[in-house]
Amino acid sequence: MAETLSVIIPALNEEDGIGDIVRRVLAVESRLNEVGVDSLEVIVVDDGSVDRTAEVVAGFGQVRLVRHAANRGYGAALKTGFSVAQGSLLAFLDADGTYPAERLPDLCRAAIAEDADLVIGSRMARPPEGQAKGTSDDWGESGMPVVRRIGNRLFAGLLSVVSNVRISDSASGMRVLRRRALDYLYPLPDGLHFTPTMSTRALHEQLRMVEVPIPYRERVGRSKLSAVRDGARFLRTILWTALGYNPVRVLGLVGLGALAGSGAIGLALVIARLRGIDTLGPWGIFGVFAALVLAVAGASIFALGATFGYLVGLFHKRPVRQGLFGRPIFARPLEQRFGWVGLATGAAGAVLGIVTLVLGVDGWPVSRLWLYQLGSALLILVGLQLVTSWLVMRVLEELSHREALVIRDRAGREAPEPALRPEVVGGAGHGG
Repeated sequence: MAETLSVIIPALNEEDGIGDIVRRVLAVESRLNEVGVDSLEVIVVDDGSVDRTAEVVAGFGQVRLVRHAANRGYGAALKTGFSVAQGSLLAFLDADGTYPAERLPDLCRAAIAEDADLVIGSRMARPPEGQAKGTSDDWGESGMPVVRRIGNRLFAGLLSVVSNVRISDSASGMRVLRRRALDYLYPLPDGLHFTPTMSTRALHEQLRMVEVPIPYRERVGRSKLSAVRDGARFLRTILWTALGYNPVRVLGLVGLGALAGSGAIGLALVIARLRGIDTLGPWGIFGVFAALVLAVAGASIFALGATFGYLVGLFHKRPVRQGLFGRPIFARPLEQRFGWVGLATGAAGAVLGIVTLVLGVDGWPVSRLWLYQLGSALLILVGLQLVTSWLVMRVLEELSHREALVIRDRAGREAPEPALRPEVVGGAGHGG
């Protein structure tokens, strides 16, 4: 099947580098033909430049120039390019010379051969075998500043954790995607956090994504990226986008971490008590405080993630990738067990509390009972949180039933009911 590639180059005050990158893109047309791309379209979106960027681009007769009257942002420029592009394959790279236009055929080959929806030129992946660093001009030492290299690894690691899919470069600005993928990737932001948002949405929308290693060079001119401001925006974008798809993965991991910490502290306190220690110093008192807070907070955050997961499943038009561990652990999702688990936990706490009360009335000193009384309160609070979350999710189920019945009655024909809980795609249920 013949493919047309549209390459979008966003540019803001890039008069020093735009001419070179345009020439490099145009120069790969013959190599694109070899991998199955019949024609090449180059679009430069001038995002409100006040220098000679537009004038330089206008000198290339075969390049389409689109201008924003004022600066609207990196992502906005790319979306403008997508809207006017004619190709079935869409590519973009920066105007500053950091990304190798010569690698566009490699990205297109991956898109066509592997039927990928999104191909990312990874600056962090290892070069192909036989092209190790230093063996060619293309694969010399990376020109990426150390701070940005560390930041990119951290963001990629975070995205790998929240999506349960490994990715090496979440913010690369050189990509090839199929036009059909835009329906699943939009909405996308106008700013520089466009690329990490695209990566996060692509993973959670279950698009087929491939990474192709590319070299990276120091940019021409001054960078517009702020390591602190834009780094914080990247972090916020990844987390908020992931929460919109699979909240139990994010909140569930936080909740489990808090519960594990509480359990470890609690175990240490019980062992100390069994050894006859009935008084605590400042660190011991703080340990008790931390165990209580972590346990209640962990149960609340975990349950919140499961509840949000239900809401996500009800509002998304199609199943999305959800789950805590990536594969089912229980036959039924764990959150469906919150009711009886919460009742059992609360009952255990109540029994423990009654026992300590009886023992105290019988003459046992408080120094022997206080730790168990705190444990009783903890179990009751955690059980109450689980039962409350279970009730909320049962109400959501009932509302989804009612909505299905209303739709069926209005249509006057049989209509499939929406899933009572978010469908698991390649992963576990909300709790398992």
